[in-house]
Amino acid sequence: MRAHRTFRHVAVPYDSDEGFLRMVLPRLRHALAEGRQVLVVTDEAKLALLGLDVDTRLASRWYGHPHRTLAAYLDYMRGRRTLVVGEPPWEGWDERESREWIRYESITNAALGGVDATLLCLYRTEFASRAYLTHPEVLSTRYVEPWSLVLDGDLAPLPEPNGTAVITPFAARTLNRLRRSVSDFARQAGMDRNLVASLVLSVSEIAANSVEHGAGHGTVAMWTEGDEVVCEILDPGGGELDDPLPGYIPPEPESPRGYGLWISRQLCDQVLVRADSGGLRVRLHMRI
Repeated sequence: MRAHRTFRHVAVPYDSDEGFLRMVLPRLRHALAEGRQVLVVTDEAKLALLGLDVDTRLASRWYGHPHRTLAAYLDYMRGRRTLVVGEPPWEGWDERESREWIRYESITNAALGGVDATLLCLYRTEFASRAYLTHPEVLSTRYVEPWSLVLDGDLAPLPEPNGTAVITPFAARTLNRLRRSVSDFARQAGMDRNLVASLVLSVSEIAANSVEHGAGHGTVAMWTEGDEVVCEILDPGGGELDDPLPGYIPPEPESPRGYGLWISRQLCDQVLVRADSGGLRVRLHMRI
């Protein structure tokens, strides 16, 4: 059953309204961008904080009876891709009710195992210990989704190419010439022959993507930094990428596009992507 399940049941501890928004908002936005149906079940005050066009229910009504709540989740999730954020009102329950709701959280893993849904269960810090027995996944309060992770320097502009950079323009009819230029530059820099082919392929894939999906032309700047050859492909027609994880996730086998950055990340030592007013820059680093 586990091998084929698509249901995710995730506990989400939080310690404040700010923590609630930090943990929930990025996941709601991502689900909406994916075209998922979204439902949020919590108290009225937190629902008012969201500011998103999603389905909402009051926890005091939704969590009236564990078995009826489970049936309601099944009815909402079955047959469509969903994200549900729910917060049972633990404060109002006595020991017997709490035990029933803990058992309900456990049974949820079996009852919803076949639906294409993610259920994020909110737990204030004082109730979080109840989540560990019943949730296969628990989000750290410091966890950041891959598409939201920003490390120091990630948003900074790339430094300009050094003064020795060789600039080569390209367009559809000159891609062969570009490949020869990259090959010649890498060989003259002393790069191993097998690595030259990988660098040429990487630059070619990204330049071809610019020709087909971008401005139709661009430039490649090539220079050396220490023991590396650096190639920057500039597409002046490029803007913000639709993919929040460009080149990190392999494209579907039948997809006609999306291979350029994926291939480049496989072959190069580092790939940097920046979109700014000058266009889309893809900078490839490969050790000589």
